Amino acid sequence: MTSGAITQNDAVRPAAGHVALVLLYIFLWSSGFAPSRVVLREVPALWVLGARLAIAGPLLLVVARMRGLEMPRTRRQWGTAVAVGVLVNVVYLGLLYVALHDLSSGMAAIIASTNPLVLAMIAPALLGETPKRATVLGIVIGFAGVAFTMWSRVGNALERPQSIAVAFVSVLGLVASTVVYKRAAYPPRMVMAATGVQLLVGSAILLPAAMVVNGVPTLPHDVAPWLSFAYLTLVMSVGASLLWFWLLAHGDATRLSAFYFLVPVFGLAIGHLLLGEVVTGRDALGAIVIAVGISLAQRAGA
Repeated sequence: MTSGAITQNDAVRPAAGHVALVLLYIFLWSSGFAPSRVVLREVPALWVLGARLAIAGPLLLVVARMRGLEMPRTRRQWGTAVAVGVLVNVVYLGLLYVALHDLSSGMAAIIASTNPLVLAMIAPALLGETPKRATVLGIVIGFAGVAFTMWSRVGNALERPQSIAVAFVSVLGLVASTVVYKRAAYPPRMVMAATGVQLLVGSAILLPAAMVVNGVPTLPHDVAPWLSFAYLTLVMSVGASLLWFWLLAHGDATRLSAFYFLVPVFGLAIGHLLLGEVVTGRDALGAIVIAVGISLAQRAGA
């Protein structure tokens, strides 16, 4: 993590290790859709997400304090933590969890991958990042692969149009959070505590909402939902969140987000392996187109 603005020269030459970390993040993020559906079969969405954040947030703050890391100090730093907490954990994850009741994990992963296209449209104006033409072409090709994959699955009875719309709105929260976070430029020793605050902000909104909407939940008796919840809390809310914010500060947001086109590839594969969701030849063809788009977008900045 570096403080100050991220320049194009800092971002256009990602090392192999950096790319490997990006791929690890995308795989971890993609792996969250299947366990989320396992938990949501037993417990309402707002309770699952609110409890997950309520555990992960304090955990990060305790670790940050034990390591002697910094807490947000200025009004802008606190404001950014609150804003990102609302945008990521309430708007993006909250709406996505609600949509997951009527979406397959594969379709949810596909919709989440529209993030790069939206971000590429607004990055020049809001982040001062002007993508090269080849980068934009790669993003368009990647999105075409996503759109083809989504079109081939939209007839699935599980995919309700209103839930697809809610999931698309949730992506706007993720895009907005990327812009807010990139403009804030947290110093490296503050990232862990700031992330903990963001998670607590989400839980402070979602848990009261869960009580109002769903009442007191019935806890599951099977072990699978509990294991899935533990994975979502520790791996996703703690590990993946910290990794993403570190990557975001070390690279061009548009090019980093292009890797989100891999989310449906990983998501469909994981959904097939863990939940038995069907993967077709059209999905495989879409994955190839997505890979071509990502390759072009990354080579354009090399």
